[in-house]
Amino acid sequence: MSLLASLAGYLVLGMLAGTMAGLYGVGGGLIIVPALTLAFGLQDVAPEVIMHLAVGTSLATIVVTGASSAWGHYRRGSIRRDWFLALLPGLMLGAVAGVFVAGSLSGGHLGTLFGLFVILVALKMALGRGPRPGSVAPERAVMGLAGAVIGGVSALFGIGGGTLSVPWLSRCGATMTQAVGTSSACGLPIALFGAATFVVVGWGNTLLPAGAIGFVMLPAFFGIVLASVPFARLGVLLAHRLSARTLRLSFAALLTAVGLKFLL
Repeated sequence: MSLLASLAGYLVLGMLAGTMAGLYGVGGGLIIVPALTLAFGLQDVAPEVIMHLAVGTSLATIVVTGASSAWGHYRRGSIRRDWFLALLPGLMLGAVAGVFVAGSLSGGHLGTLFGLFVILVALKMALGRGPRPGSVAPERAVMGLAGAVIGGVSALFGIGGGTLSVPWLSRCGATMTQAVGTSSACGLPIALFGAATFVVVGWGNTLLPAGAIGFVMLPAFFGIVLASVPFARLGVLLAHRLSARTLRLSFAALLTAVGLKFLL
């Protein structure tokens, strides 16, 4: 496949990822990682590194899209700075640890874990289980531990962390607006430290294709970032034309199909 064709494909992928992220209100990682594994497979990338390359590249794209989202929430005052700072050390350490765990796993095992995780998310969405609201924030040490878990799982699977951090922040007493805003801020250090560690862990791997720096594929990164941000607005417009139940169940069905593909 030529470089021009690859870039065109990544732009299309960015359009789809951005549209679906805006449509379903989730971070792009749950969409980008499966799509990249398919794209890398079509380009005959070595199977041993496909999953690691997809996760690392997904985190790199979230650095850009997450920064834009976090800035927007910051301007609207929806980020709880005290909780974000309490979570931050754990988020950074967890993200680095999650990448090293991913690096120790084979591509097949990492794909299986990703499939299980996606199916659990799909089940939660299909059942309509939202976060339980709480009223008392945990102590700083507990917040740090929670940040480590959120950062580790998110970096392991190449996602921004909202799937875990929004329910946690809601249970700590945040309003949904504060939970989503603070979660967007949490996604930035996860993606930044995770992507940087994936570059280091994958550096010099002889199985990587041209255009890769460690476990980050630069052509895919640029193509997805350029197209996903504007097309996320299209997804938002589509979301307002469909019922919440239709959106939830359709996305749960999509995630189930993706999860089964990884498992089977």
